[in-house]
Amino acid sequence: MPMSAPVHRAVGMRTAQQRRKESDAKRGTVAARGYGNQWTEASKAYRALHPQCECTECLKLPVIRRPPSEVVDHRIPHRGDQRLFWDSSNWQAMAKVCHDRKTAREDGAFGRDRSPAPSPSRSRIGEGAGESVGAFPA
Repeated sequence: MPMSAPVHRAVGMRTAQQRRKESDAKRGTVAARGYGNQWTEASKAYRALHPQCECTECLKLPVIRRPPSEVVDHRIPHRGDQRLFWDSSNWQAMAKVCHDRKTAREDGAFGRDRSPAPSPSRSRIGEGAGESVGAFPA
């Protein structure tokens, strides 16, 4: 039976699995970050009203070519701010692949530093930032 070559690490180096586990422990559970049942229901309702991806790249495509929305993204990262979290004018429906690309770009994937959250005054959302819009929880 063939064996794979041993992996050599410097003393004290953690495996990718160990680093991921430590990172996840710092983030807290999905529910602790606000993504519980209430978010699941609000997200489903929002995606029903916004069935296609609304990312900047997909909005350039003809409507018939836009992928279906699979997740709801916060345009301005809420970073725990519940008011910004529930502000539906801060939401955009996205395809998962588009969301993953945006998250990697903004949240410091591949060793990049996390970019600071844009201030609401400079957002694309306009004046209603911070206020709940529509029939979604405040």
